[in-house]
Amino acid sequence: MSQSYKTPSFLIIMDIYSVIAIGVGLAMDCLAVSVSKGICVKKLYLRQTLTMAFLFGLFQAGMTLIGYFTGLTFMETIKKSDHWVAFGLLALIGGKMLFEGIKKQNTECDQTETNPFGYIKLISLALATSIDALATGIIFVPYPQIIWKSVTIIGLISLLFSGLGMLIGIRFGKGFHLKAEVLGGIILIAIGLKIWIEHSFGL
Repeated sequence: MSQSYKTPSFLIIMDIYSVIAIGVGLAMDCLAVSVSKGICVKKLYLRQTLTMAFLFGLFQAGMTLIGYFTGLTFMETIKKSDHWVAFGLLALIGGKMLFEGIKKQNTECDQTETNPFGYIKLISLALATSIDALATGIIFVPYPQIIWKSVTIIGLISLLFSGLGMLIGIRFGKGFHLKAEVLGGIILIAIGLKIWIEHSFGL
């Protein structure tokens, strides 16, 4: 497949800070799940925590990359309106996170769960928290020069936030109230708006 889509200079607006912000926004799901997990287990299991963080980071990075390569198959369709695509996708993903974060109720720990760090359980959670990254990967189609760096950053941020979430849940327990998804949604919408404004007004 020929990657003939060369990014015009005025489209190079996906700077490293925007990538980091997108990574933080996507990682908020991982943070929320990890906080909940820490609240339930009440004790730091280092190996299991590292395994969970690694899987969360791996799936976030992998899904972003899959989304990017999927987007390449119809890049000719989106290249004239890529700023609208980026804004639309980030607004939809951010709006979904906002809605879910606002409506989500505190859930009780599953007392019947015998192995909260089982591989099937962790992979299921990693997959669930990385679905948004799949769609987000499409917005990197106009920026092939930074895709690998972006994927690495997104994966590392999710890994770090997952470990941090466990520590927060263990340390503060149910007294810690965090609408992480709400914050993540706001960040993603803001980045989408930034991309649209910079392209539309040539900033």
